[in-house]
Amino acid sequence: MQTTIKAYAKINLTLDITGKRADGYHLLSMVMQSVSLCDELTLTQAESGIRILSNRDDVPCGESNTVYRAAAGFFEYAGVQPNVTIAIQKRIPSQAGLGGGSADAAAVLLALNEMLQTGYSKEILCKIGLRVGADVPFCIVGGTVFAQGIGEKLAALPAMPHCHIVICKPLCGVDTKKAYALADSAAKTDIAFSSAMVDAIHAADLHMIAENLGNEFENVMNLAEVTRIKRTMKLMGALGACMTGSGSAVFGIFNDLPKATTCKAALLKDYDNVFLCEPVTTGSEKSV
Repeated sequence: MQTTIKAYAKINLTLDITGKRADGYHLLSMVMQSVSLCDELTLTQAESGIRILSNRDDVPCGESNTVYRAAAGFFEYAGVQPNVTIAIQKRIPSQAGLGGGSADAAAVLLALNEMLQTGYSKEILCKIGLRVGADVPFCIVGGTVFAQGIGEKLAALPAMPHCHIVICKPLCGVDTKKAYALADSAAKTDIAFSSAMVDAIHAADLHMIAENLGNEFENVMNLAEVTRIKRTMKLMGALGACMTGSGSAVFGIFNDLPKATTCKAALLKDYDNVFLCEPVTTGSEKSV
């Protein structure tokens, strides 16, 4: 038995850090959006064990891989002996704030649920996924979501209006732990982005959405490459641009496909990882 599934990347339309729990986890308020940039995972039933394969040498294929951990967690919850080989076709850049590892973990949980015909609800899959990473529950649900807590408290929002999204990851990557440490040491402000974004999504107003993009990590990290990419996107017609997650990828929102295509071409002169995509309403879906 074999199944192939797409694992969609995410962007943070907003990200506010609202506090920190006693166990060290940070409390967040975010509006998250799935986009059509995706990895593709093929799961094949095996005799025993969990085997991970990847098209990229920089992807660990052992027990530290989020895909391995998600599969192991699923089999443990189901009380079934592991018996799967998972081949990952990576397209989502790492250390970018695009949730690639979380998207892959979520896709594996959804695919195993179908392959083994366990019939688990998304609530159960989210419970398993949260043990792998805080973004995994969102990637299971997907679409346009208001997320709180450590990322596990999810409230579905109306779908983001159709648009074109250019994503560019600079050469520099960002270590999430270092990003949080920097945010902890920075002076707190009263600026909060997510409430206004929720209103903009409900209004289905793309210009209002673009005007209210905001990310607390971007403000405290102040990466020169992020500033440069945002400037280029806006000069090329983006309605708004912002860093996603803890970085370092930047996205720009366009309502004009030719302008988005031209922007992608311009950024490709200086950066290798540039993508043109659009919003999607799911976190993963079976490939045809």
